[in-house]
Amino acid sequence: MTSTTLTPSARAKADYLNLTLWTFQGWIAMFFIAAGYAKLTESMENLTVLMHWPAMASTAFERGLGVIEILLALMVLAPLVSWRVGRPLLLIASFLLLGMQAIMLGVHALDLDVGLALTNLFLIAITAPVFWFRRD
Repeated sequence: MTSTTLTPSARAKADYLNLTLWTFQGWIAMFFIAAGYAKLTESMENLTVLMHWPAMASTAFERGLGVIEILLALMVLAPLVSWRVGRPLLLIASFLLLGMQAIMLGVHALDLDVGLALTNLFLIAITAPVFWFRRD
């Protein structure tokens, strides 16, 4: 087993990166818990007004997507409980969320829904660094 000693500037950089990643993880979790909760509790008519694509999906699909979003959001915060168990859950969740966001970016772009497409771009921009830097 080897031990690495960090210089003060390297330690500060690592601390800032860790703080930034935890901030991103909090934003990701808040967004997807809210989005999942809305998909579980709102009527399909309200969801169709907010986003056009639910009109093409079944209610069961929409509700299932809400459950998945909430579970993935909680998995993003799993390292708060245990780093050894939570880190793999975080990596799986961030990878799946990146895939889901890429698909939804395509759906929103094809539907010409610029606001939601930009939201997906922002979510990809904060989820990708979490996946990339937490994998080491």
